[in-house]
Amino acid sequence: MNKYEEKLALLSEMISFSVIDGKLHEREFAFLTMISDELQIKKEDFKELFHQENYPVVIKSKFERIQQFYRLALLMYCDGVLHEKEANAIHVIGINMGLNPHAIKRVLKAMEISPTKMISPEFLLEVFQEQLN
Repeated sequence: MNKYEEKLALLSEMISFSVIDGKLHEREFAFLTMISDELQIKKEDFKELFHQENYPVVIKSKFERIQQFYRLALLMYCDGVLHEKEANAIHVIGINMGLNPHAIKRVLKAMEISPTKMISPEFLLEVFQEQLN
């Protein structure tokens, strides 16, 4: 799989996650568009992802898995409403990525209490690093 296809797969996973509560909120779409631009996805490919089934991709590096988990968590909070389906799904996705459940809970709790729903990259990596020691 080439890098562009990997980026498409990651974005596809995010799109699937964004509609888990039954609708795509305007802020979720804006966030997805921003991520698409950051990943340098062509506009027509981005639009097409909304009409495809999600095929999970195996992310090899732990750093990339943490990064994708954080993107999904940001997406979960960007519409200002935390749905139970989203909360359950993010845990399952994180565990399926091979991430530590305790670290997942700590990161999500820190994001929940943050006024911006964001955490520092240092904290994010530190939480997942602690679980390795």
